[in-house]
Amino acid sequence: MRTVVIDGEYASWRAAALSALAEKLPPELIEWREISDHTASDPSLFDAEKPPGLPSDAPVLSISKTFATLLKEAASFRDSERWAFLYKLIWRWSQGDRAVESAADQDGVRLHKMAKSVRRAQHDMIAYVRFRKRDPALGAPEYVAWYEPDHDVLAWSADHFAQRMGRSSWMITTPHGAAMWSGTELRIERRPAIAADHLPENEDDAEKLWLTYYKSTFNPARLNETALHQHMPVRFWKGLPEGPLIPQMISEARSGAGKVAQASGVGALSLTSGKAIIMEAEKAQPARHATTSLDACRRCELWREATQAVQGEGPVQAAIMLVGEQPGDQEDLKGRPFVGPAGQLLDSAMQRSGLDRADVYMTNAVKHFKWEPRGKRRLHKTPAQREVDACSVWLEQELATVRPRVIVALGATALHSLVGKQATLGSHLDKTLPFNGGWLVTTYHPSFALRQQDEIARDRAVDVIVSALERAQTLASAAAPDATGFRSPGRSSRDDRRDDDPEASDICALIP
Repeated sequence: MRTVVIDGEYASWRAAALSALAEKLPPELIEWREISDHTASDPSLFDAEKPPGLPSDAPVLSISKTFATLLKEAASFRDSERWAFLYKLIWRWSQGDRAVESAADQDGVRLHKMAKSVRRAQHDMIAYVRFRKRDPALGAPEYVAWYEPDHDVLAWSADHFAQRMGRSSWMITTPHGAAMWSGTELRIERRPAIAADHLPENEDDAEKLWLTYYKSTFNPARLNETALHQHMPVRFWKGLPEGPLIPQMISEARSGAGKVAQASGVGALSLTSGKAIIMEAEKAQPARHATTSLDACRRCELWREATQAVQGEGPVQAAIMLVGEQPGDQEDLKGRPFVGPAGQLLDSAMQRSGLDRADVYMTNAVKHFKWEPRGKRRLHKTPAQREVDACSVWLEQELATVRPRVIVALGATALHSLVGKQATLGSHLDKTLPFNGGWLVTTYHPSFALRQQDEIARDRAVDVIVSALERAQTLASAAAPDATGFRSPGRSSRDDRRDDDPEASDICALIP
């Protein structure tokens, strides 16, 4: 059994591993031991140079770039068996076994998991390290930080901060080592420089400004606790200045705070003095439309995850009203209907039909964005019928105010909100229905066309939308149908029949 002592750094293990390979020592004959007191330098990858201590005629192991990257990343994985495991991998490679770098291989699976965990730790460290400014009278370093990484990623992260912090001197100390930057030179030590309880306790001006800004930008209406814990695990909160604020803001959001949480004052740095200038929160807020009853709507639960309610838009006495399903991601953020990808396709269809957007009233059956998280994206989720019914009061108000001659229902949800759940999109396409003292035309929602993978299918869907818009313009210029064709949103044809009208059963007949 051969005992190999290394300093715990990748470069040291690499040199020892290549020497052992030159002697053809199998993994089971090597015991790897690590010393702890060492000042590390930047390691390099496997390359064409022979490491010190090798015989001049010893061959250099040639490995793929992917395998070399995985080895270097996995070397930072905090595990007492990592060096023996990594040597086992390069031993297999040296024997011609290339499957070792594959995620389908038993050892390869472990290697990929180790590398992935290290990459995550690297990301977390640069995301959650918070520097605190020291008293200038104490001299260098100007900034200090304490952090507890899951793996040995201090050297990698220190290089990142050295590039970001410029000439400012700083120190990051961890339970397993410290990194120090003088402004020109980076030094890594394998022992902590100071303990966490020796960090400066007083908030500096920059930190106070940051906390005020953080509170002012928090929006309870968009809080997603699952996503918050995934992207900012609780274990990191104790090291963040804003950490103590997070539980309180979550509690306020749970209790129904629906508006942006705004502090009493927002700071801005003066370009002359460099000090924070406090301004009133109301003056710092961007201009917004006056609050309406729709903004305060709590008739269903969709408001909790939406940024804002999206009101209809267009001339109050428009002859044509377009009714969609619900706001999308872009509409939710901008507060306007049909401004996202589906809205752009609809604009194109309107141009083809000769319809000017400025002459049309555009709205949705549901006023809040319903979505589900998918990574960092918010994906559309179809509203339930109870949510459509809850929003019907707002659509009824719009219909009563605008009184359009023609309503174009874009998609099944819009159709259901107008004539009831029993209506099917397929049976209403290319048909015209007397409705609300005017006409109802039904067509595809623009998002349906966007979802078509085949270009021909997409063009056909757009043609159907264009045809419906052209028919709406023709109907808007024609005589109104019999007044008995009135129908209220969300009510079925059976509900709308009048007992004293012998022709009521024919009123809702579809007109081709």
